[in-house]
Amino acid sequence: MTETVSDLIPMIKPGRKITGLSAMLLPFSQDGSVDWTSFEKHLERTFESGLTPAVNMDTGYVHLLDEETRLEVLSRTKQLANGRWFVAGAFVHDSTGDSFSIENYSLRMDEINGAGGTPVIFQSFGLIEQDSDAIVESYQQIAEKTDRFLGFELTKFLAPFGSVYDLKTYEGLLNIPQCIGAKHSSFERAPEWERLRLRDKIRPDFKVFTGNDYGIDMVMYGSDYLLGLSSFAPDLFAKRDQYWQDEDPRFYELNDLLQYLGLFAFRPTGAAYKHSAAQFLKLRGWINSNLTHPDSPTRP
Repeated sequence: MTETVSDLIPMIKPGRKITGLSAMLLPFSQDGSVDWTSFEKHLERTFESGLTPAVNMDTGYVHLLDEETRLEVLSRTKQLANGRWFVAGAFVHDSTGDSFSIENYSLRMDEINGAGGTPVIFQSFGLIEQDSDAIVESYQQIAEKTDRFLGFELTKFLAPFGSVYDLKTYEGLLNIPQCIGAKHSSFERAPEWERLRLRDKIRPDFKVFTGNDYGIDMVMYGSDYLLGLSSFAPDLFAKRDQYWQDEDPRFYELNDLLQYLGLFAFRPTGAAYKHSAAQFLKLRGWINSNLTHPDSPTRP
């Protein structure tokens, strides 16, 4: 029997304090170098808004950065965070057909833990090109190397090495104590609702971080978020989140405006949203240039 909408959608949870993680854009200068001054200002701006920065994510071009730049991002974030919580992407570059490499993931996690951050485990071909049991076993190996981490499901719309797991695999993540949450980026509501219902049933403390920039109102149903869209306006996302906690109806109007921005910025080609972010932040006077990493797609 096909599930109805009423069967599928979790109860709306008004008055809830939302945990907001914001994927940091890495700004570039006119000469093609990283604009570290603008990066640090935006990092502090995000902290001050009450959101938690997520560095070296896809919004920060982690899959395109060389080792020196990736480590410099961590070093500067550690210094500026000064003990405040942040998360960072643990990205392992591989190719289709490669085996899962716990050694390479361990290296990335050691870098992040050493900087005082919490690793966000990017998917890789070696991770996703396994059956469900082997994928869960790989995450268990990851858990043995760190005190806590976040999982990450990424649609192929944004990355060829991404995968949205079946619920059996996702339940395996919920059963790993060191996995304190996971970002879900299918860009679809139904699978995220399924995850929320499963989470509420078997592990209520587990954080489902929506990555759905097309549906940022998933926070109404119990998701938290880790979004690239919030890097455009951490101040406005923080205000929206406070409206929700206060049960203030202004939440809906502000959420609608931010959602419109998300639908526009993440239009195909989706990965070019980073250029939209740079354009938007430059228009706000928050960064000096709207240039992006040279290997990242651009907008008109």
